[in-house]
Amino acid sequence: MDRTRPAKVTTVSPPPPPVTVIGIGADGWEGLGPAAREALRTAEVVIGGRRQLGLLPPECPGERVPWPSPLRPAVPGLFAAHTGRRTSVLASGDPMFFGIGRTLSELLGAERLRVLPHPSSVSLACARLGWALEETEVISLVGRPLAALNRELYAGRRLLVLSAGADTPAEVAGLLGARGFGPSRLRVLEQLGSARERCVEGTAEGWPHPPGDPLNVIAVDCAPADGVRPLSPVPGLPDAAYEHDGQLTKRHVRAATLAALAPAPGELLWDVGGGSGSIAVEWMRAHRVCRAVSVERDPARAERIGRNAAALGVPGLTVVTGAAPGALAGLPTPDAVFIGGGLTAPGVLDACWAALPPGGRIVANTVTLESEALLADRYRRHGGDLVRLAVSHAAPVGGFTGWRQAMPVTQWAAVKPFASRGPGGGAADPGGSVEAAQGETR
Repeated sequence: MDRTRPAKVTTVSPPPPPVTVIGIGADGWEGLGPAAREALRTAEVVIGGRRQLGLLPPECPGERVPWPSPLRPAVPGLFAAHTGRRTSVLASGDPMFFGIGRTLSELLGAERLRVLPHPSSVSLACARLGWALEETEVISLVGRPLAALNRELYAGRRLLVLSAGADTPAEVAGLLGARGFGPSRLRVLEQLGSARERCVEGTAEGWPHPPGDPLNVIAVDCAPADGVRPLSPVPGLPDAAYEHDGQLTKRHVRAATLAALAPAPGELLWDVGGGSGSIAVEWMRAHRVCRAVSVERDPARAERIGRNAAALGVPGLTVVTGAAPGALAGLPTPDAVFIGGGLTAPGVLDACWAALPPGGRIVANTVTLESEALLADRYRRHGGDLVRLAVSHAAPVGGFTGWRQAMPVTQWAAVKPFASRGPGGGAADPGGSVEAAQGETR
């Protein structure tokens, strides 16, 4: 009896064709290389901005689909609707430099993309200006607040600002004048790479030019006015840099607190009991991709935090109005937590510790005996560093000078242990697992 059975055949669907992302400049079709032109000629679907789609010649017969608005939420459905079709995407300049390439990589997967870049507007601008690209700071104002420029203003610095439109040069000039950088030289480079390329220039104070072409890049040679002292990029800004009602971590303690928190690029801070927002602001000033959430129960202070963040160049700071621990629910997982107020509120310390992943850092400052007792208990349970800090300032004493001491500050700083280290965190190392930190409540 023949017991053989036909072999089971498994059909494997071929992978979808890659999405070709093509950078195109103001010079349009003429500026594209052979590979980019061939991809566009053979594409069944071409997706891009209306201006970019308008640069294609009739020899590109594919269906032209303009980006919807809002763009990011629509991307998965847009590409799903064209599954199996040869698809090309048009992007300005280099798609992976402040461009659509990053969004597509995150949403579709890098393995699905074939990227053919064009020289970016920044590369073209540096070529025209004779600036070293690696020494030039680039700030995009496309879909971003103008206040982001406040963080970048230093004497002698060269900035390239990616413009949001024809009105951006005048807006940049106005901000520079308001921040004491009116003498800065501005050059607006329009339609870079096209036959209509031109450059207009002037100083920020009294910017003389009306709105020009919306496709422009702004070159800024930063120059402060006489007597203007730019703020340092390192923690410990002058207290006068902040609007506050007295609830402010003072500059010397603030600098030491940031050292203990140890911000790293891309990390997220919870600033609990935000006060004036100084810790969250200087965390974000440490690197342009640092993120922070400031939690403040008082609505007036919460609004003030937002104003301080914009004035100091980190308008992306998220402010949550509400009392901890309830206001912490639903927030993204932090890499570090600072508690500057509300330590005695039931559950705050435990909620913050529980929210941290292994390796996350916590720093808490206090000036009261009641909160100090709580920190001493956490030091006993979790280890880390427990320090008392006193800062004194010289002050007149009659006709002489003496020391006036601020309230001493107790600070606990610790790193949450990995599971392999067992419970108790730094209990096996009571000397502390975080570098020495200094702090003061707001």
